[in-house]
Amino acid sequence: MAVFGKADDEISWQHCGTEDFRHSLEGKTTTTQSHLASSTYHLNRTPQFPEGSARGYLTVFGAFLALFCTFGQMNAFGTFQAWYAEHQLSHLEPSTIAWIGSLQLWVFFFSGGPIGQVFDAYGPRWIMIFGSILYVFSIMMTSISTQYYQYVLAHGVLFGLGVGMLFYPSLSSVSTYFCKYRATALGVVASGSSFGGVMYPIMLQRLFQLVGFGWGVRISGLLSGVLCCIAIATVTRYSPPTQRGATCKISETFRDSRFMLLAGGSCLVALGLFIPFFYIVDYAHDLAIPARTTFIVLAVMNAGGVIGRIAPAYLSDKVGRFNLLAPAAFLSGMLCVLFWLFSRALIPLMLFAAAYGFTSGAFISVITPCVAQISDIRQIGSRIGILYSIISFPSLVGGPAAGALLEADKGQYTGMILFAGLTVIAGSFLILAAKLKIDSHLFARHEIAKQHV
Repeated sequence: MAVFGKADDEISWQHCGTEDFRHSLEGKTTTTQSHLASSTYHLNRTPQFPEGSARGYLTVFGAFLALFCTFGQMNAFGTFQAWYAEHQLSHLEPSTIAWIGSLQLWVFFFSGGPIGQVFDAYGPRWIMIFGSILYVFSIMMTSISTQYYQYVLAHGVLFGLGVGMLFYPSLSSVSTYFCKYRATALGVVASGSSFGGVMYPIMLQRLFQLVGFGWGVRISGLLSGVLCCIAIATVTRYSPPTQRGATCKISETFRDSRFMLLAGGSCLVALGLFIPFFYIVDYAHDLAIPARTTFIVLAVMNAGGVIGRIAPAYLSDKVGRFNLLAPAAFLSGMLCVLFWLFSRALIPLMLFAAAYGFTSGAFISVITPCVAQISDIRQIGSRIGILYSIISFPSLVGGPAAGALLEADKGQYTGMILFAGLTVIAGSFLILAAKLKIDSHLFARHEIAKQHV
C-alpha cells in the first residue's frame, strides 16, 4: 500500500484516529517506556494507514452519493411537512404531522448502534444492499399512502431505517481510509446530504405541481435507487491484513467520560438542531411569503450546509476537531435566538437560513471525526453507531415538542425558536467540557499523527 504525505505524518493504523493511546478513563496520559516500545513495534510490524488511495477516493465518491440521496432527502422533510399540512393530512395538527419526521430521525439515529456492530464484523456491502432495497421500498409505499399511520410506517420508520443502513456504513468506511485528513474527507461526504437537501425540495415541489404527489415521490425514489446502486459498487472498507476488528465493549464506552460528555452535549444539540429544518417552510408561510417561494428557503438552508460541511471540516484537520465542534453548536443556537427570532421578511429569513445551514452543517460534519478521534479505529463503526443511538431519543421528541410549543402559543413561533436555540447552546457547553477533558488548554490542537512520532 502506498504511503501518502511526509514521513513524519506516517502512523500505525491501530493508533490512527484515537487519542486514547494509554489514556486513563479520566483523560490523563500515561507515558511509559513499555508503551513507547509497543508503539515502535507496531510501527515496524504493521502496514501504514492509507491516507486515501484509489479505493479510498472511490469510497468518498460513493459515500457522497449515498448521503446525497438518503440524508439529503431526509433534510427535505420540511417540504413534505408543508405538503401534508395542506393536502393529505390537513385535518391534523402540525405537531402530529411532525412525528413522521421525528420518527425518521429516531429510527435513523437509533439504528446506528446495531448497524455499527454489523459493519465492524462484516463490512459495508451487504448492509448497503439491504438498506437500498428498504429505502426505495419505503419511498414507493409513501407514494401510495393515504392514512396517517401509513405515512408513519412508510415515510417514518422504514425510511429512517433505510437511510441508516446506507449512512453509517458509508461514513465508517471513509474513516478507515483517512487519518490526517479524515475530517476533510468526511466533510466532503457529509456535503452530499446538503447538496441533496438543495435539490430534493426544488425537485419535489416541481414534480408535485407537474405530475402530482404520487408520481413525484416515485420519480425521486427511482433516482435515489440508481444512486444507491452506484454507492454499493464503490464503497469499501480498508481492512489491514494483520488484524481484524476488535470487539467494542459498551460498558467501557460508557465509562469513558470524554465520550459521555460528547454524547450528552450532542443529545441537547439534537433536541433543537433539526427544528428549523422541520418548520422553516411553515414559518415562511406564516409570514405570508408566496407558496412558490417558501420551499426555496429550505433549499437555501441546505445550500449553506454544503459549505458548512466542507470548509469547517477541512479547517478542523488543521486546528483540531473539538476546537470547532463546540463553537459550531454554540453559533447555531445563537443564530436561532438572535436571528431567526427577528426574521420577519423574506430577505432576513434567507440570510438566517444560509447562516444556520452553514453552522449546523459544520456540527454535523465534525461530530463523526470527533468520535473517531477518541476511538480505536477497529471499533469506529460501533462507537459512531452508539453515539447516534444515544441521541436518537432527543431527536425523536424535538420536532413534536416544538409543534406543541407552537400550538400552546396559538401559532406564535417565539417559544419554539427559543427552545431550539437554547437547547443547542446548552449542548455546546457540554461538548466544550468534553474538549477540556481531553486537553485542559482551551486552544490546544489534537493532532494524533504527530503525537505518535
